[in-house]
Amino acid sequence: MSSDEHTETGTGWPQPSGPGRVSGPAGGPDPRPDSPDPDELSRLAPERSGPPAEPAVQEPDDGATVELGRAAGEASAASGSVRDDEASTPSTSVRGSGVRWRRLSSAGVMIAVLLALLGFTLVVQFKSTSTDPTVAATRQEDLVRILYDLNSREVRLRQDIATLEESQRQLRSGQQGRQAALEEATRRADELGILAGTLPATGPGLSVRFESGEKPISASRVLDAVQELRGAGAEAMQISGGDRATVRIIASTFFLDGENGSLVVDGRRLTGPFTITVIGDPATMRTALNIPGGVVASVTGDGGKLIVEDREAAEVSALHAPIKLEHARPVS
Repeated sequence: MSSDEHTETGTGWPQPSGPGRVSGPAGGPDPRPDSPDPDELSRLAPERSGPPAEPAVQEPDDGATVELGRAAGEASAASGSVRDDEASTPSTSVRGSGVRWRRLSSAGVMIAVLLALLGFTLVVQFKSTSTDPTVAATRQEDLVRILYDLNSREVRLRQDIATLEESQRQLRSGQQGRQAALEEATRRADELGILAGTLPATGPGLSVRFESGEKPISASRVLDAVQELRGAGAEAMQISGGDRATVRIIASTFFLDGENGSLVVDGRRLTGPFTITVIGDPATMRTALNIPGGVVASVTGDGGKLIVEDREAAEVSALHAPIKLEHARPVS
């Protein structure tokens, strides 16, 4: 190698022609103390996390410049790999976020499905209620009438319940209960005695007098009057003759025509004129006797006369002997 080539390198050492490590005159290590070892730079390069620091070189020669450039390149490459490793960390965070997003998405889907099912159920129930054919086909007037009937029935039932509860309370209250039961039994016995004709009775009613004309008063006309009065609510009756004989009229009483215009009632002979004393509602019984074609019209048609008078306190004092039953028995 010529001296010119030694001068171009700026060192006293020859410059190798190919790539490689810069060496000394005899191929040995660079004797300069300030020259860095490339192997040490290669080992330390991965540990650097930041950009490589620019080496402070004080006017190096050409050979030192080449060696330092090579070391800097290796250090840059190592730093680049470190930066690549650091760049991979956010991708891991992104993947973790994706996992959390998938978990949140599953919970949201389940909530959405439950809400959809609840809404569907409410819609179906509302449609089934609003499309009830029975309610839709009922008019407003019918609904009002049904509601009124139900309210009236409820009021009556509540009154019945209150009455029964009061009776039960009285019957269970010791002496008071026994007294109430005795009073109730006495009342029922009196009613049955009046109906059976075994007890006298008094109350508002009518006095019905039969006066004969050209024809005598027949038993059929008297029986028609008794039936009309019973149908109008008569509670007690008796019939009297002109001779002051009186017979109590009950359910089993019979009437027969007697001799010379007389009347046979329950086997007892009565002479005219005949008078029926009856206890009941005067207005109702009067209306029943005066209906067209009724008792008044029939007696008038026979030439007789029927006189009807109101009584504020009609008295039915005639009694009928108790009937002994031979066949009928109460149901136990």
